[in-house]
Amino acid sequence: MTDELLVVRCQLGERAAFTELVAAWHVPVWSYVRRMLDADRADDVTQEIWLAVIRGLPRLKDPGRFTPWLFTIARRAVTNRLREQYGEAETPAPQEPIAEDSITALVDHAELVAGLSGLPALEREILVLFYLEDLSLEDCADICAVPVGTVKSRLNRARRLLREHLIEKGFQR
Repeated sequence: MTDELLVVRCQLGERAAFTELVAAWHVPVWSYVRRMLDADRADDVTQEIWLAVIRGLPRLKDPGRFTPWLFTIARRAVTNRLREQYGEAETPAPQEPIAEDSITALVDHAELVAGLSGLPALEREILVLFYLEDLSLEDCADICAVPVGTVKSRLNRARRLLREHLIEKGFQR
């Protein structure tokens, strides 16, 4: 069933349709939030997002634009949480336990995550939306409320910064 049809069913008051919509989109939304925030806050922010979706779904005029609308809500929630974070004193986040894997893969993954988390928020956000959430340039532009050209330039800068970080750490192309 398409997202558009699920949205229409939700707007008509079908609770089962909302359950299906959440089941289809919870993991992508949580993944986006997790990549932008630490794990402790990702669950809370994801819950806030779904509450905003419940409240806003009746006012969504174009059900075919559900995905950009959903990620716009997610972006706002992440931005609000980041604002709160910057207002507080910085405390180091606890490290999550790492599942056993080959040492090389762990190091590569750790460096990639470190490089990604070291990017400025705007560039990190574009990389996450475009590459990890697999959204189009147009959808990224809608979500971030910027022109497509700005998305392209942020992607270019983000790739360059990430490449520089990885090269600095000894990774070759």
